[in-house]
Amino acid sequence: MPGRPRYAYLGPAGTFTEVALRQVASPEDADYLPQADVVSAIEAVRTGEADHAVVAIESTMEGGVTATLDALAVGSPLVLQREVLVPVGFTLVGRPGVPLADVRAVAAHPHAWVQCRRWLAAHLPGAAHVPATSNTAPAALLARAAADGSDALGFDAALVPPAAVAHYGLRVLAEGVADNPHAVTRFVVIGRPGDIPAPTGADKTTLVVHLPSNEAGALLTMLEQFAARGVNLSRIESRPIGDSLGRYSFSMDAEGHITEERMGEAFMGLHRVCPHVRYLGSYPRADGQPADVHIGTADADFRAARDWLRGVRSGDSV
Repeated sequence: MPGRPRYAYLGPAGTFTEVALRQVASPEDADYLPQADVVSAIEAVRTGEADHAVVAIESTMEGGVTATLDALAVGSPLVLQREVLVPVGFTLVGRPGVPLADVRAVAAHPHAWVQCRRWLAAHLPGAAHVPATSNTAPAALLARAAADGSDALGFDAALVPPAAVAHYGLRVLAEGVADNPHAVTRFVVIGRPGDIPAPTGADKTTLVVHLPSNEAGALLTMLEQFAARGVNLSRIESRPIGDSLGRYSFSMDAEGHITEERMGEAFMGLHRVCPHVRYLGSYPRADGQPADVHIGTADADFRAARDWLRGVRSGDSV
């Protein structure tokens, strides 16, 4: 339908990414464009195939999603527009006629396997891991095999999101198999740069920074740009730049909005001392938690300090 927003996401249907997408836009109001992987979803926005992408960026179990971080750090600029939190749990489903005791190979996305490894070690200690491209890719294969009677899957069971069980009509072997019942994955909505949304008072700003090469204290100098302005970093991760060994960039989430004085001052400081700074967007925090603004770092404090300096320079103040 013309005019409907198009969202690329990691498919097929039933993934945790689709659960996140449904918090952003319903299938009645938007076109869902399932992709084979995270990079393809992001590139669909760059090429114009999609208006937005919804991708995982961080989890409580694995930290940053490197495929997302790396894809955002290079290529034509994109920005994060919103974040969504999704609780993560898994169900073990199996081929017809195969009991839990006979499972020898389990298909799972690598992140799913990691989040269930203690349960798997206790209940299926000899089972091999068959990597899957998404959390529901093996669910679709199991459903197709059950429909056509195929027995050449290469795995006996799969770890899938609970929502995929009914969607694909799968046979449950065990429920609640995740090691951490409080696991959460953070997803972001990605779009092309445009007008920056107004601050809400509870925002995050995401950025990528390169450090000067072979300069002692370069990391400390970079971090001081935030600390001196009272900007807290809620996430910081190093990622290889890729042009030579020992060269790393830093992907960060800072508490605050780019239009706030303290954040703007921090960005100017980074621009002065770092060879590359990529702004990846300011957007509302999913938890609605306001940033802790320390004494002397509110917008009014920065404006008052500039007014005072202007007076000193003009001779009106001493």
